[in-house]
Amino acid sequence: QTRSLLGVFEEDAAAISNYINQLFQAMHRIYDAQNELSAATHLTSKLLKEYEKQRFPLGGDDEVMTSTLQQFAKVIDELSSCHAVLSTQLADAMMFPITQFKERDLKEILTLKEVFQIASSDHDAAITRYSRLSKRKENEKIKAEVTEDVYTSRKKQHQTMMHYFCALNTLQYKKKISLLEPLLGYMQAQISFFKMGSENLTEQLEEFLTNIGTSVQNVRREMDCEVENMQQTIEDLEVASDPLYLPDPDPLKFPAHRNLTRKAGYLNTRNKTGLVSSSWERQFYFTQGGNLMSQARGDVAGGLVMDIDNCSVMAVDCEDRRYCFQITSFDGKKSSILQAESKKDYEEWICTINNISKQIYLSENPEEIAARVNQSALEAVTPSPSFQQRHENMRPAVQSRPPAARTSSPGSLGSDSALSALSLDSLVAPDTPIQFDIISPVSEDLPGQAKSSGQSGRRTNPFGESGGSKPETEDSILHQLFIVRFLGSMEVKSDESPDVVYETMRQILAARAIHNVFRMTESHLLVTCDCLKLIDPQTQVTRLQFPLPNVVLYATHQENKRLFGFVLRTSGGRVESRQTSICYIFESNNEGEKICDSVGLAKQIAFHAELDRKASEKQKEIDRVKEKQQKELNKQKQIEKDLEEQSRLIAASSRSNQSSTEGQFVVVSSSQSEDSDLGEDGKKKRESE
Repeated sequence: QTRSLLGVFEEDAAAISNYINQLFQAMHRIYDAQNELSAATHLTSKLLKEYEKQRFPLGGDDEVMTSTLQQFAKVIDELSSCHAVLSTQLADAMMFPITQFKERDLKEILTLKEVFQIASSDHDAAITRYSRLSKRKENEKIKAEVTEDVYTSRKKQHQTMMHYFCALNTLQYKKKISLLEPLLGYMQAQISFFKMGSENLTEQLEEFLTNIGTSVQNVRREMDCEVENMQQTIEDLEVASDPLYLPDPDPLKFPAHRNLTRKAGYLNTRNKTGLVSSSWERQFYFTQGGNLMSQARGDVAGGLVMDIDNCSVMAVDCEDRRYCFQITSFDGKKSSILQAESKKDYEEWICTINNISKQIYLSENPEEIAARVNQSALEAVTPSPSFQQRHENMRPAVQSRPPAARTSSPGSLGSDSALSALSLDSLVAPDTPIQFDIISPVSEDLPGQAKSSGQSGRRTNPFGESGGSKPETEDSILHQLFIVRFLGSMEVKSDESPDVVYETMRQILAARAIHNVFRMTESHLLVTCDCLKLIDPQTQVTRLQFPLPNVVLYATHQENKRLFGFVLRTSGGRVESRQTSICYIFESNNEGEKICDSVGLAKQIAFHAELDRKASEKQKEIDRVKEKQQKELNKQKQIEKDLEEQSRLIAASSRSNQSSTEGQFVVVSSSQSEDSDLGEDGKKKRESE
């Protein structure tokens, strides 16, 4: 802002100089014209006086003309004297002030500008030498000389800058004086000239010019007062700014402010000049909303360096520089290594960029919220239960969920979502510790504690090739292996929206940045249709196993595709006898979407396999019912067939009985008389026969 304002003042000074040069040329023409008029008037008077000496062939002697011309010559000679006086007055009252302003004041501005540029260049050179000091212990004498050089050049630059600014401010007053005084002198000279001919012509002008003269005196007095105030301010600033001339002030006297959401200052940026070589360039950097801007000297405005919304910032160790930190964009495609001038600036830049990455600057009171969020992040990094203890009571979910869909909103993280980065209680359980590393299962086992089958501690071939017995995962039709790095995990309240994963990513990355946690455990993530496994790449031991039905939500970062996470629903947590949800965050090699696609494919395969199994069981049940119905039908048909056969036999028997009855009718008739004699016993016997 100072250099931009200085550019405006310098541009104004250049415009004043250009205008004054043009005005000077115009007034100089007036002065030259007045001198020429005076000389011409005197020459005219002389020629008129010599009229009588002329001998005209046809004119003859004309005393009236001669006397008239002599009178004109006298008047014109008086006018010539008046013009000579006017020329002298114009030289003193008009040309002298504007010449002094042009030759003295404007040249002083140019001289101070050159001195300021030289002092600024010397300061830049001293800062460059100071920045090149090695962090290894070297000659203290050289370090003291370089520090003294920085102190001297910075003090010289500051003093030169203040005098230069004072001259620029004074120029605004001198500009008015340099414009009004020549005009005042010109008008007074003209009035004096005309007074010689007529006293009445100047009554109104005298009052006006008197007022102008009074105004000029007031401006002069105001200028003197302002110059005195600026001199006093310069003295006060020189005394107060003396400790700030040191490049690395005492952190006890000037502590770092960790709750900033805006920051500006000079930083050194590293630029690659070859395969292994690099150079450092000093530029002015400043934050503007969620953007990091830089502006080189002479530029009209700053240029965008990086979008630092949802970015990551961390301290880095450079071999040849101190106070270095690295900023990585949200998509991981762009990074920049910067060097601060002091430890105070170094800490403030890291904290400011971290606060901006959380979008705290969008709130009404950003510094208060930044302090509260940083305090909550500080309290969040506490010892936490081990992974193995969390998964001892892991059970498959009762209801199978369809594969979760990844959101593809074009907006930035948290910009249009109902989720607020400042109110985390609705998503993250309060007082939730953050686990930054995977604890080895061997060190976690308690005495007498039996390992659950397939959970941990067993060597696993990630490609499903092994001799002997095969576990269930090796019969899966899907085996995909990915290289991942574990960032952290924490318990969450909800598992219904991908915003839970995004917010967990934000909190874990923020906690890592605040507490300088840079170590990450690399593992192989094996995705099958039954579970997700984290396998040690060296020993091939299964570190953790997540049943696939318990993975209820998974998503990749909307911008940084290297980050992904999933939510695991378990049957036990900090409060027993209830289901808890834990969100795990990983970093991959630009394979976040592939991993989520693979998990989605595994859940789809498992889902369709379950549907096929249920359909197969249902078909078997239908077949059993059909078979039973067919047996009943066959049995019914057999019964009907038997009944039909019996009816045919009965019909045939009835026909046979009828014919035999007709043949025996006569015998029965003839024996009726005998039957009456036989009695009842004889009848029964005959019927039986």
